[in-house]
Amino acid sequence: MRKFLAIVFLLGPAFLALAFAVLWGTLALWYKLPLGEALRWIIAACFALLGLRVLSGFFITTKRGWYLSFGAVFAGLLLFWVTLKPPTEEAWSPEVARQVTGTIDGDTLTLSNMRDFQWRTATDFDENWVTRTYDLSKLESVDLFMSYWGGPTMAHLMLSFGFSDDQYLTWSIEVRRTVGESFSPIADFFKANTVSLVASAEKDAVGLRSNVQKASVRIFRLNATPSYARDLLEQYVTAANSLAKEPIFFNSLFTNCSMGAIRLAVAANAKFVLDWRVLVNGYFPDYLYEHGSVQTSVTLEELYERGDISKRAREVGLTDTYSQAIRVGVPGINP
Repeated sequence: MRKFLAIVFLLGPAFLALAFAVLWGTLALWYKLPLGEALRWIIAACFALLGLRVLSGFFITTKRGWYLSFGAVFAGLLLFWVTLKPPTEEAWSPEVARQVTGTIDGDTLTLSNMRDFQWRTATDFDENWVTRTYDLSKLESVDLFMSYWGGPTMAHLMLSFGFSDDQYLTWSIEVRRTVGESFSPIADFFKANTVSLVASAEKDAVGLRSNVQKASVRIFRLNATPSYARDLLEQYVTAANSLAKEPIFFNSLFTNCSMGAIRLAVAANAKFVLDWRVLVNGYFPDYLYEHGSVQTSVTLEELYERGDISKRAREVGLTDTYSQAIRVGVPGINP
């Protein structure tokens, strides 16, 4: 029995690592080989069969040559993988066709290629890209928007910076897809698309989700000082300028909207601890509540309930009073 347990503990991790390599390699070949669909199927299937043959060696006698063959093929795949570079010119979908850039001169922030679309439906809209300026001395607040797309567990995260002159600047980390491409979180694990950092007014990025896509959207006022809000906003501007010069691949786990926002917050000296609610980001507000980063003067349930903007947003429509209307009754903003 002791010998059996020793074998399990020694070989179990090796078997799981090899199984992961087979699964990952098969999908990577399918999604990224620059070949026709038939050839991709054949090559990916051959790799999977080779991997399964090697995996069977954990249960039946297998010659060393099978392992060496798989190792050589997998090494070649890894070499191919690291040579893949994010594209800079593609037929991008209109809503991510441009990458915002910014300059800061004293207290004046100027953003070029800000999105200011007029949405009627997800496919019917007026494209408009603008240049706008913001007075950083008037920066007062940071609000977190959560747009839920996977039930209560998964959401798209956006941050909105509020100014004393009633301007709100929203940042959304999104997938830069090409025209006609559909949503695929699995493909986005395999360098299928790049990252787009969108800056817009709230009635564009947030309104698209609350009023056009009819998603459940909630707002949470963050406990951020004006000084920290400025540091964080400057990190977003720096990241936007960097993406404009050198794009990076989107990854459903490592460079998604939540992880991207957390990296920028950490760069602005925020503190985070490892927590499952960072990955299952629909519960990210729970994490913030527990750590006192949002309003704790009400219960968490009340924070969620009063932060639900969906009804208010649809009543007011995508008008110039959108930002004011969605904040009515939100804890920490309007009592």
